[in-house]
Amino acid sequence: MDILILGGTGFIGPFQVRSALDRGHSVTLFNRGSGRNMFPYLETLRGDRNGDYESLKGRRWDVVIDNATNNRQWIETAAEALKDSVDQFIFVSSRSAYSDVSRVPMTADAPTWTFETAGVPDDQDRLPYGLGKAEMERIAQRIMPGRTTILRPGLIIGPGDETDRFTYWPVRIDRGGEVLAPGDGTDPIQIIDVRDFTDFTVKLAEDATLGEFNCVGPRTPRPLAELLYGIRAVTTTETSFTWVPREFLARHGVRPYQEMPVWRPPVDGSQGFARFDLTPEVEAGLTFRSLADTATATLEYHYSRPAERQQNFRSGLSADRETEVLSAWHAQND
Repeated sequence: MDILILGGTGFIGPFQVRSALDRGHSVTLFNRGSGRNMFPYLETLRGDRNGDYESLKGRRWDVVIDNATNNRQWIETAAEALKDSVDQFIFVSSRSAYSDVSRVPMTADAPTWTFETAGVPDDQDRLPYGLGKAEMERIAQRIMPGRTTILRPGLIIGPGDETDRFTYWPVRIDRGGEVLAPGDGTDPIQIIDVRDFTDFTVKLAEDATLGEFNCVGPRTPRPLAELLYGIRAVTTTETSFTWVPREFLARHGVRPYQEMPVWRPPVDGSQGFARFDLTPEVEAGLTFRSLADTATATLEYHYSRPAERQQNFRSGLSADRETEVLSAWHAQND
């Protein structure tokens, strides 16, 4: 089949390309040409998401995959330009599009953000991330009714991720010593390896599957302790975990999901954040590789980065900050 990918040079785009090519499909890229030219052997059409779609005119594809981040104009102009040129429009949205993640289990029919529920005027240009994604979903569905596939991934992890929102844990555990771990280890975690996500995306394209899908894993939420011990199993250093209650962390200014990546306690309206029922997704072809595979590939990628980048993490606690919080915990409890 013929697949058009809008972008294709960021984090998930290259994995989409490789997955599609590995499965025997033809891939065309559309971008400005300002990013990495990772696929010089592929046809790349030049244009601009702000409105220059001339290079797409007169062409046809079976499916387009749109990785637009949070720009309503981008998806509206793209959908308008392609509505007569593709049979299926796949839009990469986000788990953040949900306005209520308190329900357990979460399913794709949960309400998404609206201007009213977000308390945002409908003429505001820059929108909160979740509202922006929800609005982009509605725009795609309005312009291409009956031809859209909406994907709502959670945290996308694995090799190539530059946010360090998962990478922090394999690298920190591989460094060894006493590791500060949040909560009591029972809080659920659902995230997704970029390769599982992109393979699922291509599978939905192959089967022309329409609808809305949550993209997280594993199917049964993994307790945080299982995640951290599973990562430790692929390392060779001596590591111990000190579990610190969320109340203590809050008093010391340690924020979930920022200083403690992937962790969001199931309290205060977040009970369903990592408790998704993935029955429809699994039936549609979503699969999950092993944690060992993800952790190993993430470490290999991290150690391939420049030395300076390896020392400058974008998420998680710094070594000094971790020591400070652990010292405070031990002073209170030892």
